[in-house]
Amino acid sequence: MSFFGFGQSAEIDVYLDGQENRKTAEIKTEDGKKEKLFLYYDGETVAGKVNISLKKPGSKLEHQGIKIEFIGQIEMYYDRGNHHEFISLVKELARPGEMIAHTSYPFDFSCVEKPFEVYTGANVRLRYFLRVTIIRRLADIVKEIDLAVHTLSSYPEMNNSIKMEVGIEDCLHIEFEYNKSKYHLKDVIVGKIYFLLVRIKIKHMEIAIIKRETTGTGPNIFNDNNTIAKYEIMDGAPVRGESIPIRVFLAGYDLTPTMRDINKKFSVRYFLNLVLMDTEDRRYFKQQEITLWRKGDKLRKPNLQSPAIMAGTQNLQNTSQQYLQQQAAQNEEGGDENNGESPSAHARDFDDHREDSIPRKEDFVRAPENSKSSDKLSSNLEDPFDRTATPQTDGNVAGDNHTIENMTREAGDGQNDNGNEIAE
Repeated sequence: MSFFGFGQSAEIDVYLDGQENRKTAEIKTEDGKKEKLFLYYDGETVAGKVNISLKKPGSKLEHQGIKIEFIGQIEMYYDRGNHHEFISLVKELARPGEMIAHTSYPFDFSCVEKPFEVYTGANVRLRYFLRVTIIRRLADIVKEIDLAVHTLSSYPEMNNSIKMEVGIEDCLHIEFEYNKSKYHLKDVIVGKIYFLLVRIKIKHMEIAIIKRETTGTGPNIFNDNNTIAKYEIMDGAPVRGESIPIRVFLAGYDLTPTMRDINKKFSVRYFLNLVLMDTEDRRYFKQQEITLWRKGDKLRKPNLQSPAIMAGTQNLQNTSQQYLQQQAAQNEEGGDENNGESPSAHARDFDDHREDSIPRKEDFVRAPENSKSSDKLSSNLEDPFDRTATPQTDGNVAGDNHTIENMTREAGDGQNDNGNEIAE
């Protein structure tokens, strides 16, 4: 934009290498809408071109230099004036001078470290973006383009199941189990709930996925809880010994990986909240933290009917036929050197060799009913939901002391029996 006639405005366009084939990701904006951004991963190179064109052909643009920056930034909504940059890389595109025509400048940020995943929450935002600046005496011309970054993880080495016995003394004892404690974003939560003692009239039970966003440090910590999903898993009064199955699919929800102490600014954690309500509308709940992580896309198995593989198979067949024809021609020229063997014998030997190299598929045969296998299953392999299985002794499981954790009772005014506010 011109300013009192000094200079002419210019348009800036950023083109990323391979953007036609690059994946995109939907990222939530501050106003709740979603936009598609080009997707990058940690350690990946960010390169492309910056195209600058003058609005009026034949005019010129004086500048004090042109630069491009790659920035990783955390913005706290309650402190928008201070942006915390954890990555800041700068490339100089042009020295001070005059621009009289359309110009393109290549840029390359090689193997850029991107330690965190993009995130837009209730009180904080983490973003990566490219910023192109045409430095001028009066007003700079700036162009920003946001990028999406995903952090991938591998399958966790330790992923123990969650098993805990909770309740209210002499009134309600339940035992809940979840098949594991760490789930990827497209996983399925599988579990069961056992009622060991029921002396209160329960009306229904539900399970919820809660996202807790923690911002600030020290005494200025603020927690924001958001219920992502809620399921009613039981309706009616249960009886002693009854078990309720749980199956929650995570793929349909807008989830992010668990983030812990990101740059000492914020954290994002997820909880499974088990809630019971009695006939007097009193609520009892117990929260259990789970860890979410993002896994990479699966590599698809090759399609044996694809044109490329079928063409390769045809080439092999043609090669084998050419080999047989060459062998037959050599046998005819050699005469008696083949010791009386005909060319067809060599062809049969070649075919037999090919057949031996091809793996054969055999069917399983059902064993007779009276037969017994000498192999026994290892006693260490236990059904995670077997009531007779020996309970595991870890931090989430009741050990030899058989301790029962109390559930929290929530009254209508949002306070517990002691008059204190329920801790989030």
